[in-house]
This record gives sequence, structure tokens and C-alpha cells, in this order.
Amino acid sequence: MDISLLITITFLAGFIAHLAHLPPLIGFLAAGFILHNMGFEQNELISTCADLGVTLLLFTVGLKLDIKTLFRREVWGTASAHMLSNIAIFVGLLSAIRWLGITSISELSNTGILVLAFALCFSSTVFAVKVLEAKSEMNALYGRVAIGILIMQDIFAVIFLAATTGKVPTLYAPLLLLLLPLRPVLYKLLNRVGHGELQLVLGFFLTFVLGAKLFDLVGLKADLGALIIGMLLAGHPAASGMAKALFSFKELFLVAFFLSIGLSSELSFESLYIALFIVLMLVLKSAFYLLYLLLFRLRSRTSFLGAMSLANYSEFGLIVIAVAVHKQWLDSSWMATLALAVSMSFLIAAPIYKNADIIYQLFRPCLKRLQRTKLHLEDQPIELGQMQVVILGMGRIGEGAYDMLQQHYPDLVLGIDTDLEKIEHQIESGRAVIQGDATDSDFWEKLAPSQDLKLVLLAMPHHHGNQYALKQLKKGSFTGKIAAIAQFADDAEKLKHLGADEVFNLYNEAGAGFAEHVQSQLINDNKSVEQDPKSS
Repeated sequence: MDISLLITITFLAGFIAHLAHLPPLIGFLAAGFILHNMGFEQNELISTCADLGVTLLLFTVGLKLDIKTLFRREVWGTASAHMLSNIAIFVGLLSAIRWLGITSISELSNTGILVLAFALCFSSTVFAVKVLEAKSEMNALYGRVAIGILIMQDIFAVIFLAATTGKVPTLYAPLLLLLLPLRPVLYKLLNRVGHGELQLVLGFFLTFVLGAKLFDLVGLKADLGALIIGMLLAGHPAASGMAKALFSFKELFLVAFFLSIGLSSELSFESLYIALFIVLMLVLKSAFYLLYLLLFRLRSRTSFLGAMSLANYSEFGLIVIAVAVHKQWLDSSWMATLALAVSMSFLIAAPIYKNADIIYQLFRPCLKRLQRTKLHLEDQPIELGQMQVVILGMGRIGEGAYDMLQQHYPDLVLGIDTDLEKIEHQIESGRAVIQGDATDSDFWEKLAPSQDLKLVLLAMPHHHGNQYALKQLKKGSFTGKIAAIAQFADDAEKLKHLGADEVFNLYNEAGAGFAEHVQSQLINDNKSVEQDPKSS
């Protein structure tokens, strides 16, 4: 294999996708098919890197996941009901096509149809996390619910693999419960390694040794081990820093994952039109996600975006098909067919999800009619009351701004954030903070107008969120002042152009503030020396 050619084609395909305002992963998928047609084949290096990428992905998801999310009705209820209803629908459709005698589907056995329907129920964890991270919406309500559903699906996959492959957990598997009392030790270890390269190496150790290898040794899925170890560390302050340190490695390895899908797919016309039919079935799959999320009292927009992030087929489906081929329940050609369907679902789902807000606005009147009257606690309307200052984003900057403004507007400052854990901490500290997603188009419609509001601070960590909120404020009837933060000069200019009254450039202002603090401190020290008679 010519590595230089592989890298060149992969880069060019990803760059072309980027120029077309599509996620680069679409280009990487296309590169896999192009390389396969040029005679390249998947080798051990690419396969290993792909596995490493998925394992790292699940570990970093675990670092950000609150385990309580899995016990919410909208998560386990949607995951379970969606799995059962989709199996029933897909079995019915495939059986009807088999009865009509169309293509190779007519040769499927009852067991083959059932396993294929099961494989098509899974949505891709890799794809969902990638698109959610790209829009910085992992912590939005619909993002957290979607990730929870995907993890429940991963658990279903583990049960299936244990039941069909004969690989059952060993007698030593219960010893994994000892990881729970080991948690304080891991916390202390995280404290001691700091934030440099040692933290990075520790991340790899936790992911691939303590997580993946340990679980594999006792007969459990390695990826599940990485996820659980990540979840054990999720409450540590350094967890987010470790996730950031591993980010570049995870992204690089996942390029190999997307390449491997194309490289392992043998194209044929029959596989192509069966894959197209399977992709059309995504309409039903997405509709069921939407229906169940609405039934669990999520708002129409929350339900729609959640469904769109899950509107794809999964790499776990390929694993299920591989087991079925090994058991001779399915012909080996189905591997290529489903690989094509997975790839095509990514190609279609990526631009749809990117423009999901625009699409939602088109169907909003209809979807609002399906919305339940009594909404989920986190999806309730937002009342500002008599508040005169609102801070959107209660991270470290928002928290500092709140404490300063509280001195000038006592009990008239309100913080808004998406992260419930962060909100609980702020409330315990005596701050008035409520849950809300300012990047949600319905957030602004739920927000009751207030004549008392004088100042809005846009302190969200990502530029696109502050930019979106600024646009919504300018669209509405708000006439007060707007201040925002930005990390880069071009982002600051965009915010000023959109109408922000003040923009705080984090890096520039931090440097200026540091110099001012040092200067004032030196002046005070000099004065104290001059006033001290002993100093002479």
C-alpha cells in the first residue's frame, strides 16, 4: 500500500467536502470507496487505527456522561420501544419484499430477516458524537438524550453478541465491580499527573488497558470497558481537560474508521439498489425516534433534532451482520450491502443534520401540534420575572461576571445554562441560575418578554452559540445593551458587525488585565516601601 497516495486522496476528499460545507467525514467515506476501486484493500494498520478511534471515542463520551441520564424514561424508554417497533416494521417490510420475490431478499430465511432487521435498528455513536461536537451541542438536552439512547443500543449489542457468538463473560467478570471503590484512587491519580503529556499517557492507559483490555479479558466488549472507565471519571474536574488532550488522537484514528467502511465494501449494482432501499427505510426509523421522544414530553424541536442526530445506520450493524454471515444466517454479500447503506446514510444524514434548524422551521406548525401539553421538566417555558441582567453561559467567565454584576444589580441578575450539573452547583453557591439552551430556536419563543431587562451577556464557550443568540436578540424587541465574549479577533469583528455593543476578546483582554494587575501591584508595593521608614 502506497501510504503517501492514501493520505493524499484522503486529504483531498475531506478538503473537497469541507469546501462544499459538508462534514469532512463524508469526504473520508468517499475516499475509502475511491481507494478500494483503485485496488487498495483494508489492512491491519487501518483496521487497528479504526478500532482505536472507536474505543477512544467511547472513553471521551464516558468522560462527559452523567450515568443518571441512562435511567431517564426518555432515554431507556425511547431506546427500548424504538428497538422493538423498528424490528417489527422492518421484519414486515422485508417479509413482504421476500414474498414478492424481489432480488436476493427473496432468498432470506426467517432468521436472516430477523437479524437484518435487528442490525438496521442501530444508529451510529461515531456519527452522532461527531456531528454533535461539530455544533457544540453535546450538552444540549437533545444531545444528551441521543447519546443516552446510543449507549442503551450499545448495551443491546453486547447482549446480542454474548448470546450469538458464544463469548460469555467469564467467572471473573463480577470482579469488575471492584472498579467502583477504585474510583477515589483514579481521582487522586488524575490530580497528580497534571495537565501535560503524562495526562495524555494516562488517558491512553485508562482507555486501552484498564478499560478495553480488562473488559476483554473477562469476556466483555472492549469498547464497553472504555466507556465505563470514562463514566467513572466523569465527575472529576480534570475530565474535560483529558478529553481535550485526547481529541486530536481520537479524530485522527476516526479517519481510519471512515476509510475502513469504504475499503471493505465490494460495490455491485445489486448491492447498490438494495442499499438504496434500506436508506429509504430511514424515513420510518427517524419517524419512530421523533414519535417516542414526543411521547416522553420533549418539545417538538428537541424531539426533531434528537431524531435527526440518530437518522443513520451504525457500525454496530456491520458487526451484527458479520456474526450472521459467520453463522450462515445471511449471505456474505450482505456485508457489502450494509456497508454501502451505512455510508450512504452518513452522506445523506450529515447535510440534513447540519440544516436541521432550517428544516424544522418548515415543519414546525405541524410538529407543534404533536407536542404534548405538559412538557418535560427541562423543556419548560422560561420566565425572567423582574431580572435586569441575563448571562447566557455560566462557565468560569459567566460565573465571574455574575458575581461582579450582582454588586451593582443585587438580586436582579439571572444566569442561564444548558448543563444541569453546573446549574445545581451554581444554585448551591447562591446564584440564580436556570436551565435553558440559547442555541435553541424555540428557547427565544419560550422566553417571556421583559420590559425590565437592561443587559444581556453572551458568555457561552463557543462562538457560533453567541453569534446565534445575538441574532435572535436583534430579531426580537430587545432594546437594551448586549455584551459578548470572543476568543479570536475575526470572531469579535463578526459579533460587532451583528450589533454587539461590547465584545471582550478573551486573549487580548486577559493579557491587558494581567499587565494592569501587575502594574498596580508594583505601584502599591513601591508606595508601601516609600512609606515604611525602616526601608531606608
